[in-house]
Amino acid sequence: MTTPSEPGDGRPDPGLAAIMSERRQLINLAYRLLGSLADAEDVVQETYARWYTMSRQQQDAIAVPGAWLTKVASRLCLNVLASARARRETYVGEWIPEPLPEPTEWISGRSDGITVDPADRVTLDESVNMAFLVVLDSMTPAERVAFILHDVFRYPFTEVAEIVGRTPAACRQLASSARRRVRAARAPATPAARQARIVRDFKRAWEAKDIDALVGLLDPDVTAISDGGGLASTVLHPIEGAEQIVRSLVHLEGRLRDLRILERTVNGQPGLIAQQDGVTVSVYAFEVAGDRIKHIWAVRNPDKLRPWTVRP
Repeated sequence: MTTPSEPGDGRPDPGLAAIMSERRQLINLAYRLLGSLADAEDVVQETYARWYTMSRQQQDAIAVPGAWLTKVASRLCLNVLASARARRETYVGEWIPEPLPEPTEWISGRSDGITVDPADRVTLDESVNMAFLVVLDSMTPAERVAFILHDVFRYPFTEVAEIVGRTPAACRQLASSARRRVRAARAPATPAARQARIVRDFKRAWEAKDIDALVGLLDPDVTAISDGGGLASTVLHPIEGAEQIVRSLVHLEGRLRDLRILERTVNGQPGLIAQQDGVTVSVYAFEVAGDRIKHIWAVRNPDKLRPWTVRP
């Protein structure tokens, strides 16, 4: 994103550094609200565009620019969330939030020659793990915004109400409803080291085509969901059950030649990526409950793999 270094009247902008310092916070907020880095980037760009269309006098009249930027970005996210429901009706197959790598693994170059600004990197914590984002995606736009702003970013309900366009009491109810959804879907906590071990064992069993080992690592009611977006071949509907998922995995590796499976951190948790000819073609996120894998999310849509794509 390019931003003017000074306002339209030609005078130096003494507040530019302070305004731009909000960018990481806005990216983090927008990604959690939308589950899409591309949409989050668009929202932040539009937010700054609106700031710079104002006169210096209008900007100076805003007591807390950061709060203004957050309010505008949040309202834009509300609009995107409302329109996303209509867009999903035409989306090919299942939609999964965009997976993100560990910051140290973030590919800084893009195929279009643009360098990814470090300020665009999302801070990874429990509020961006894939299971959490999937639950967020089941909420209404107002629930999601109220919950993220209050429970994750600690905004008081009086400020949330201004953004959502409802009373503080109504926003409290929205956040409470969202909280119940999160609690109902949350699996018992599994230590990170155990998660990593289970994912590593899954990788080894997959590579060895050890069907018995794979089945043993999966919860009997495990669900696997793939997202190709119509741009990459994948199963269009969720697969349920350990044996069905294992058959699909073995078939996938047999169909894709020279598929290399690597351990990576996906949205802050142990995950896997699949590379073909050195290019990341799939990212796998997992939810582990106890000693079994409960959910698998496979993202193959190349539009969602930009941070993972190896530069030529």
